[in-house]
Amino acid sequence: GTGDCKVEVFDKEGNLVAQSQGTQGVLEIQNVHLWQPLKAYLYDVKVTFGEDVYTLPYGVRTVRVEGTKFLINERPFYFKGYGRHEDTFPNGRGMNLPMNTKDMSLMKWQGANSFRTSHYPYSEEMMRLCDEEGFVVIDETTAVGVNLDFGGGANFNGQKIGTFDKEHGVQTQEHHKDVIRDLISRDKNHACVVMWSIANEPDSYSEGAYEYFAPLYELARELDPQKRPCTLISVQMAPPEKDCSAKLSDVICLNRYYGWYFGGPDLELPEQALRKELDYWKTLGKPVIFTEYGADTVMGMHDTTPVMYTEEFQVEYYKMNNRVFDDYDFVVGEQVWNFADFATSQSLLRVQGNKKGIFTRDRKPKLAAHYFRDRWHKIPDFEYKK
Repeated sequence: GTGDCKVEVFDKEGNLVAQSQGTQGVLEIQNVHLWQPLKAYLYDVKVTFGEDVYTLPYGVRTVRVEGTKFLINERPFYFKGYGRHEDTFPNGRGMNLPMNTKDMSLMKWQGANSFRTSHYPYSEEMMRLCDEEGFVVIDETTAVGVNLDFGGGANFNGQKIGTFDKEHGVQTQEHHKDVIRDLISRDKNHACVVMWSIANEPDSYSEGAYEYFAPLYELARELDPQKRPCTLISVQMAPPEKDCSAKLSDVICLNRYYGWYFGGPDLELPEQALRKELDYWKTLGKPVIFTEYGADTVMGMHDTTPVMYTEEFQVEYYKMNNRVFDDYDFVVGEQVWNFADFATSQSLLRVQGNKKGIFTRDRKPKLAAHYFRDRWHKIPDFEYKK
């Protein structure tokens, strides 16, 4: 269309509460209703340009980091929830709108309030649902395992990937910038998005990592008009003292498997190792979120003692980890890996897929689902740790 541009804001009752002419400007809403976690309030922003009209649901809220606190609307928020995958049975990666609603219902039944879009941007339909339901989202790019063979894990074959080489890494970094531009351009107006994840489990500790990632953080902060916090998700093999995310991230996000890949099945030594690592992160004075921790569990496998792969072991594993989290005031969130079992390529480590889900792939609850329902309903969304 052609003509003048007009922007109008309407509340839930359809009342006009703000308006402006032109393509740039500031809209002020008197007595604003804030978008709150699990208590969403959305305005309708109506943009008219000539004969064209577009309406955008929009929530008003603030997000910032202060010391070791993650503040939403100036109140310290505690993340309870999951790393997830867009994977369902029988649709696989295909769109399943009823299952989106089902998953949201199950998470809220447990008392969860957040998830990470591991490891890629989720569908616009899911993002809109999170806006409507007041669910908090850590929004992640498609970058997985950077300089670790892009496989979400270690480069065990010993071959040099070369992502951080000046000769070969420029093209990868430029594409990474494009991915960040696409993510923020699409999702910047979602109230549910409170933080950008630059990458999942990259090599954040080798020579050249800081030089690779620093411009990406700078770009994300430049592009986001709300200046939301930025992070990357640290892989367990990254030595904390060498991890560039310690300097670059507003929030330290850790994927840690003490008691499963590292130290299991005995949980005493893994607990000591986890506490030792957290003692180091405490010195940085930044908030920490555990964005992955979990244990593969086969539904229906039980034992009188908690042996690995049983539902009993999964519960004991989480009890140990959560006991540690509760002892550190700067730990501001726990996001379990994973919400539900999901399909993977076949390997010796996978029993018909990844079985770390708290629910099965068809959304039946394991024993740990009830454990977290009890735990999370006792933990308030705000002011959990004074």
